[in-house]
Amino acid sequence: MPHGRRDDVRRVWSDTPEEVDEPEVPAEPDPVGPVRVHLSTSGRRGKTVTVVSGLPAAERRETARRLKRACGSGGAVKGDDVEIQGDHRDAVIAALGERFTVRPG
Repeated sequence: MPHGRRDDVRRVWSDTPEEVDEPEVPAEPDPVGPVRVHLSTSGRRGKTVTVVSGLPAAERRETARRLKRACGSGGAVKGDDVEIQGDHRDAVIAALGERFTVRPG
């Protein structure tokens, strides 16, 4: 076998940069329906939380962070929902109305 470069071998490392074609990752589609905002007290020993459901998965954490700051309250992302401690429906609807279609209930 002759020494030298073979064309059928994939190069593993090179010191010359080449453009790499990155596969396109499809973005998550917009939410199917409107974002819903409601109150819940079940399973919390009577404590009230404002629950936001219907947010896209990629935006839940950042939206929760913005809502907690806007309401001056704590909260968490639980499953597919964002929970903000206390009754902050009006503030949450106002904050989300800029980006999403919001429906109470």
